[in-house]
Amino acid sequence: MTHHPLPAPAPPGQRQHPNPPGPGTGPVIGRALQILGAFTAQHSHLSLSDLARRAGLPVSTVHRMLGELLAWGALERDAQGRYRVGLRLWEVGVLAPRTQGLRERALPHLEALSALTRENVQLAVRDGSEVVFVEHIRAGGAVPTLTRVGGRLAVTASAAGLVLLAHAPAPVQDDVLRVPIRRHTDFTLTDSTLLRRVLAQVRTYGYSVSDRQLSVDTLSVAAPVTTAAGEAAAAVSVVVRHGSTSVGTLADLVRRTGRAISRALDPSVA
Repeated sequence: MTHHPLPAPAPPGQRQHPNPPGPGTGPVIGRALQILGAFTAQHSHLSLSDLARRAGLPVSTVHRMLGELLAWGALERDAQGRYRVGLRLWEVGVLAPRTQGLRERALPHLEALSALTRENVQLAVRDGSEVVFVEHIRAGGAVPTLTRVGGRLAVTASAAGLVLLAHAPAPVQDDVLRVPIRRHTDFTLTDSTLLRRVLAQVRTYGYSVSDRQLSVDTLSVAAPVTTAAGEAAAAVSVVVRHGSTSVGTLADLVRRTGRAISRALDPSVA
C-alpha cells in the first residue's frame, strides 16, 4: 500500500513565516513572539538587520527589545555578534505537556527499533495542520532525511503525518484537504479525493506508507501511538532508502513499536 502526502506550504523542515512586515506597534508580547518566530532551522543565527527583516519589525523596535530577551535567556549572541535562540527558551520548551513523559517512555522502544533496522526512527505529534518531530534517531549509514527534532512539516508530507491525519477529527481533515497541494516530487499525490481514500486505508491497516513523496530516495512507514480511547497521541516511523527494505517488514515493526509505546504510556491499552 502506497500513501502519498500533500506537500507542505513551506520548504521541508521550515515553518512558513506568519509575520508580514508592519509598523513596530502592537502588544509587546506579540512583538517579542515575532522576533522569536524569525528563527528557523535554516536561519538559526541572525544579525540585527536580518532579525528585523524576518520579524517584519523596524530595526529600532527589535533593538529595544533584544536587551530584555537576552537578559531573560530567550536569546544569546554568538562570537560574531549574531543572535540565536537561548538555552532558557529550550528549558521552557521541554516542559510542553504533550511531549513531557512521551519521549522518555518512548525512547527505549525507539532505540530498539533503530538497533533492529539500523535506519532512521522518528516520533511525531500533530499540531493543527502540521506534524512536529519530537525525537529522531539516525543510525550510522542511514539515508539522510529532511526532518529533525523540533522540525515541522505539513501533516500530509510524511508517513507519520498521514497516520496522525487519518486519526484526526473530520473537521481537521477537511481543513487540511481544502488547501492547495504543492508537489514535492513526481510521486507526490495532489488529488484530495485520492488522499481521502489513502487515509481510510491507513485506518484500516494500522499503518501508512510515504513512498518517494517527500524526496525521491526515501520511503517511510509509520504507525500510531494510541490512547486507551483509541486516539492517536503520536506516530512512530521508520525512514529507509527507497527499494532497500520491504514495506511489509517495516509495517510489522512499526506497528509493534507503536503498540509497545502505547502500553508504556498507558498500561490499559490493549
